[in-house]
Amino acid sequence: MECYAGFFVFSTYFMHKYPTYLFFGSPGSGKGTHGRILGTIPGFRHLACGDVFRSLDPQSPIGKIFTDNITKGVLMPDNIVIDLWTSTINSMIQNGKFKAETDHLVLDGIPRTVNQAKLLEQFIEVIAVFHLAGASEEELIQRMRKRALKEGRPDDASEEIIRRRLEVYKKETYPVLDYYGTSKITTIETTGTPSEVFALILKHVNEFEKRRVTKPSYA
Repeated sequence: MECYAGFFVFSTYFMHKYPTYLFFGSPGSGKGTHGRILGTIPGFRHLACGDVFRSLDPQSPIGKIFTDNITKGVLMPDNIVIDLWTSTINSMIQNGKFKAETDHLVLDGIPRTVNQAKLLEQFIEVIAVFHLAGASEEELIQRMRKRALKEGRPDDASEEIIRRRLEVYKKETYPVLDYYGTSKITTIETTGTPSEVFALILKHVNEFEKRRVTKPSYA
């Protein structure tokens, strides 16, 4: 157990790296939507880091930090993100929501910095990074404004905050793609309908899974 900013978080011990698909893209790109859908398929377990933070008690120490950061449009500190993530995974394993021996993780909203990607290396085996791209900045803003009305998300309600989040994404999160390299990245154009986009994602997942099953093992 470690202490950050006056609150305690529990680290978990990982016996092996978990096969993982990362959904990556700017705010409003649809990574949460498609990640959730993939997570409904048996053998896949979706975890959105943003949802974990939004589920916290806003009056708790970490909840107050999160509320303060989202109203400014800035990222949470890396150490807090990783510790909360590992604690959440540990809880999911204990309550049976994630079968660590057989399930694949489907992650969105993490990693958001290169440092987070480095810290996650000890926990996950990245099969592929689905980079959701193609929407213009104005389209992304409109999507998030609609999401704010539907879900009541304060980080989507203000255009000023949205534009700040998009700038933070370009400066701090987009370089994560360079960290993983072209061999891991599959770019998904999001200009089609949601069903068309997900069908393309599922096609790639099936191809990746076939390769993993047929990959030769060496004694």
